[in-house]
Amino acid sequence: MPLHIRTPYLRSSPLSQHQDVWLKLEALQPCGSFKLRGVGALCEARLAQGARGFISSSGGNAGIAAAYAGRALGVPVRVVVPETTSARARQIILDTGAQLTVHGSHWAEAHALAEELTGPQDAFVHPFDDPLLWQGHAVLVDEMAEQGPKPDVVVLSVGGGGLLCGVLEGLWRNGWFDVPVLAVETVGADSYAQSLKAGHPVALPRITSIATTLGAKQPCDESVHRAQRHPVHSLVVSDAEAVAAAVRLMDDHRLVVEPACGAALAALTQGHPLLNVARSIAVVVCGGVTTPDTELRALHARLSAPH
Repeated sequence: MPLHIRTPYLRSSPLSQHQDVWLKLEALQPCGSFKLRGVGALCEARLAQGARGFISSSGGNAGIAAAYAGRALGVPVRVVVPETTSARARQIILDTGAQLTVHGSHWAEAHALAEELTGPQDAFVHPFDDPLLWQGHAVLVDEMAEQGPKPDVVVLSVGGGGLLCGVLEGLWRNGWFDVPVLAVETVGADSYAQSLKAGHPVALPRITSIATTLGAKQPCDESVHRAQRHPVHSLVVSDAEAVAAAVRLMDDHRLVVEPACGAALAALTQGHPLLNVARSIAVVVCGGVTTPDTELRALHARLSAPH
């Protein structure tokens, strides 16, 4: 049995005012995000190859998924996170039984240390850049193909590009080559938008968005390369729009997600041409557990207040 669960794919009545909006509810995974699909697949494969320990770098959710996978498989895990990772995410990792190291001012510095700490009997669990991860994430599209109608467009949040690569792989193996993807980021974490514009991966000087789990300063190479083989469009929304969309999901569907996930939901109100002509829209509700409901509402109040 895989470590992830089969999540609901449902039509949202509150969001389906002008066209059908379908939500793939990855926030319901046991560790709270889609990350468990790819991380679980990667950890199971590395264990079968003889790994005796897992080491991961993470801004939060990938580390939580690695900790969950390690506990389920009986393998010790060490997660390295940057100083920007919330206290809530750190505590969840510790509570799940993993060792935690805090290092660096951003994910890239934590990642470099995690690679250094990986010994000969350890498997390194990358948060977004590994073909096994993408294969694991692709299963969510397999489920969509079985659970509901073929959408006219898939909307998702993008950080390092792991989810995007997985969704593209899933679209291809289901023959949905004509289904475009709208990849959404927040201002200040928009490395993918800048990379698509440049035609190659671009590194941001720093992350300034509150959506820190989108905080890969540079997307993986393959996420940019795959956009040359499939229609991938980019959209950048504000932090305020992402948070407002997350609050609306909480009110409409009683489901709490991070601002990073809210970015994809915010696309529904932006009037993007791709969405304006779509009859059926699929949104990957990727989840995230590092922002509780009280904090989400406080962010919403602060960001929506007149300046």
